[in-house]
Amino acid sequence: MKAGIYIHVPFCAVKCPYCDFYSVRYSAAAVQEYADAVCRNLAALPAGLPADTLYFGGGTPSLLPVRHLAAMIDAAAKRCQLSADAEITLEANPLSATAEKLAQWRKTGINRLSLGVQSFDAEILHILGRKHSPEQALAAVHRAADAGFENLSADLILGLRQHTEALWARELETVCSLPVTHISPYLLKIEEDTPFGAQPPEILDDDDAAARWMQMHDTLTARGFRHYEISNFAKQGYESRHNSKYWRLAPYYGIGPAAHSCHDGKRFAVPRSLRDFCEAPVQPEEITEPQAETESERIMLGLRLAEGIRPDDLPESRERLLRNAAPLIPEFLEMQGDALRMTPRGWLLSNAVLTRLMM
Repeated sequence: MKAGIYIHVPFCAVKCPYCDFYSVRYSAAAVQEYADAVCRNLAALPAGLPADTLYFGGGTPSLLPVRHLAAMIDAAAKRCQLSADAEITLEANPLSATAEKLAQWRKTGINRLSLGVQSFDAEILHILGRKHSPEQALAAVHRAADAGFENLSADLILGLRQHTEALWARELETVCSLPVTHISPYLLKIEEDTPFGAQPPEILDDDDAAARWMQMHDTLTARGFRHYEISNFAKQGYESRHNSKYWRLAPYYGIGPAAHSCHDGKRFAVPRSLRDFCEAPVQPEEITEPQAETESERIMLGLRLAEGIRPDDLPESRERLLRNAAPLIPEFLEMQGDALRMTPRGWLLSNAVLTRLMM
């Protein structure tokens, strides 16, 4: 199974109040040191590693000068057996997606963009601390499509009190009208060590959040987007190949401060320190899970996917799974042939469903 490579870009122009991902303020000097360290670590990957995805996440990877992105892609290609059709993804802020940069990104080999739209409503964007306007988000999507990006994803955030049925319907209608082939809607989570953790906005109650979530499922699937994972919808053939590796326990190698990896049956994490990352000849890593491929892990990750899991492939858990699943069918779980999968309502209550299954 081919591996994925994840590069964590820890730079932001402004930190969003809901975000707890590791990031620091952008500076040209720090970026140069960081880019050199990434290339050094790419050169330390297993020689000839077969890989078919490369993902720049963050942070705000689209802030990086194009020459650094090109150098990293080149370093990965030199060290690894990077497939000719490798999926190379860049997370991008709409304000960074200028016509000039889009053309340059294409030339480096980047062939998939994930745009941090979050909303097409001015009030929602203001509450979320986003600096772009609805008009700028729309323009960025169209510019990306005009630049030749067919594999184009948009992120949306749901969960504020302002997300009424009518407003959410407008948001969904807007995103469906755009030339995007992938949509990643996220339910707003208030993280403790963030500005929202200290001063949370008003959010939807559980019943309204559930109603908006089902509204989203029904609308997007009716418009040709397959709900292939709890928080991801895609047109046929445009599922995220890189992110799918996480849910299928395929090997992936993370580079950068706060990056995570999973390979050789273990999970690893790099400490959240840009300074330590830049100063080390090879990034420090800690083993966070010495056994990452247990049946429990396969069940929890596999049920995130629309395809579900095959109980027959899980001999240690099969009888318990089928016994515990029986009372949850058909509302929360369903059998499709020999596969056990979540229903949309099951996904909505996935933590509770998994707790019952794993008893």
